[in-house]
Amino acid sequence: MIKAILIFNNHGKPRLIRFYQYFTEDMQQQIIRETFHLVSKRDDNVCNFLEGGSLIGGSDYKLIYRHYATLYFVFCVDSSESELGILDLIQVFVETLDKCFENVCELDLIFHMDKVHYILQEVVMGGMVLETNMNEIVAQVEVQNRMEKSEGGLSAAPARAVSAVKNMNLPEIPRNINIGDINIKVPSLSPF
Repeated sequence: MIKAILIFNNHGKPRLIRFYQYFTEDMQQQIIRETFHLVSKRDDNVCNFLEGGSLIGGSDYKLIYRHYATLYFVFCVDSSESELGILDLIQVFVETLDKCFENVCELDLIFHMDKVHYILQEVVMGGMVLETNMNEIVAQVEVQNRMEKSEGGLSAAPARAVSAVKNMNLPEIPRNINIGDINIKVPSLSPF
């Protein structure tokens, strides 16, 4: 089972963090620092598997990672997972990001965090692998994008709210509001 997915840059700044096992926030920060320290000090020509750090479970857990340009993709898994299977899963995830963002970079992870999380949820949910077919994942992302566009997306929500208020059919705007001993005078408001 996958216990955590960590993506951080060459300087150790987290870009995506997903824990599938509960850890306090302080413990999560320590795990991120320790994982970065373990992974970043390794040469590029050595194996991409290593025993988990002391904080995340020691020898019962493995850190499986890939280093692409300025980003480390690290999966922390228990001993039941296949190292090569997880390496392949990392490759599928990165290629899917690359297809969805057209040559993915660190800034895409920063500015499109919601989309990155959606893609990750199509691949892994609750620590279990859901989908490894990149074409199926991309198809689901495209369906989600079409649905967002048809609904106007999150960015259109304020405009829809304003138009809904404008279209409200109020017979008269109250001028004085009396609640018990409290008397509130409402100033004259110009129409929208």
